[in-house]
Amino acid sequence: MGTQESDEQARGTGRRALLGAAVLGAGGAVLGLSGTARAAGSGYGGGGVKSLPKPTIIGHRGASGYRPEHTLGAYQLALDLGADIVEAGDLVPTKDGHLVCRHEPEIGGTTDIADHPEFAARKTTKLLDGVSVTGWFTEDFTLAELKTLRAIERIPANRPHNTLYNGRWEIPTFEEVLQWQEEQTRERGKQVWIYPELKHPTYFRKLGLGLEERIAKVLRKYGKHKWNSPVIVQSFEPTSIQRLNKLIDNPLVVLLSGASTRPYDFVDSGDPRTVADLVKPAGLREIASYAQGIGPTLDLIIPRDASGKLTTPTTLVADAHKVGLVLHPWTLRNENPFLPADFRKGTDADAYGDVFGAYRTYFATGIDGVFTDQPDTGLLAREDFVNG
Repeated sequence: MGTQESDEQARGTGRRALLGAAVLGAGGAVLGLSGTARAAGSGYGGGGVKSLPKPTIIGHRGASGYRPEHTLGAYQLALDLGADIVEAGDLVPTKDGHLVCRHEPEIGGTTDIADHPEFAARKTTKLLDGVSVTGWFTEDFTLAELKTLRAIERIPANRPHNTLYNGRWEIPTFEEVLQWQEEQTRERGKQVWIYPELKHPTYFRKLGLGLEERIAKVLRKYGKHKWNSPVIVQSFEPTSIQRLNKLIDNPLVVLLSGASTRPYDFVDSGDPRTVADLVKPAGLREIASYAQGIGPTLDLIIPRDASGKLTTPTTLVADAHKVGLVLHPWTLRNENPFLPADFRKGTDADAYGDVFGAYRTYFATGIDGVFTDQPDTGLLAREDFVNG
């Protein structure tokens, strides 16, 4: 890309400086605030990520604790409940190249496709990032075909109340999400933020359905490819974020799973490093050369012991902040099975535990924000934390 690539990298340095300034929002600095979390801007603004309140409350797949995930209904409710950002879009492609919002390319568990006899013959088994998966896959359907489906609750055992909304919403495209974002920004008189994720980039690139170029094209179409655009893009594959860093100027985040795991692009290329290597100071410095943040699993912030209870916090927050990276870990949910054992109440799979205690413990580590399925709970927890 020559000169253009150098220009992109120079602007990327500006992105890093901007997002790095947001680091002071969490931890010690935030304790001095009163009333509500600090925001460096308001209205439509162009202040970039530093304009977001800290700790930032991110609606995980929308308000997925209350509505089937990755639907316009879940996204809308997340905004109505006050989320600072909506994770509107785990992005996967269709057969004809459109980006749609599903947690995984396999859609048997999140749509009513099993009730469509016309698609029965397309059920198949594929190797997805080295794992055998059986079901129906978005890349085998045109957008028009996917639009005949309706979303259903993914984990009904934990969220039986969400099944009330099965069949109400269709699968949204990323373009529809961007249009919705613009409409909501106008109606609310303040900038709405979204946080899409590219799913399985290596897998789709091998199918000729490269995700990075597709999202860059759509973001440019809507003028949302800039350093101060209200769109943060994330992926579990570092090389995907490196590719995006050359295509768009948006804030970029590398997602990190368990310490012993390897990003699939590393597996595919023979890179022996694990997440444990990436969260060391050298690994974080490398990430900071092309990204502005990390999205670690909460267990990388505070590990759990064999009984599921929290142990001593790691140095990840401080180490990441030293190189200018923000941390948006995932995922806090109200229900018992998803909480550390310290904060569970009873044994019912859909009963709520002491999630406020969990929020307080994680916020105290200095994280800059958190993904949550129940944004309203997260906002109350932030208010408690900020007000001491």
